[in-house]
Amino acid sequence: MAIPHDANEHLPHALLNQHVRDIASGTEGILMAVVHQNVGVERDRWVELAYIRPLRGGRETTTAVANIERVQ
Repeated sequence: MAIPHDANEHLPHALLNQHVRDIASGTEGILMAVVHQNVGVERDRWVELAYIRPLRGGRETTTAVANIERVQ
C-alpha cells in the first residue's frame, strides 16, 4: 500500500524518552517523538521535527531534530 503524500512517519532516535534541550530556544524537556512531517502548504516540504514535552508537563513544543542535545 502506498503511503499518502501527507502521512507523517515516526522515526527512531537515540534520545527518545531522554532529557533534552532545544538549543534554539533553551527549552528543556523529554523527547517524546521524532517525526518526518510534511509542513508544506502549496507543495510538499518534508522536515524532521522533534517533539519535546516540558518536564513539569504541558503542551509539547517542536524543533528541528538538529537543534536537540542531551542534558547532562
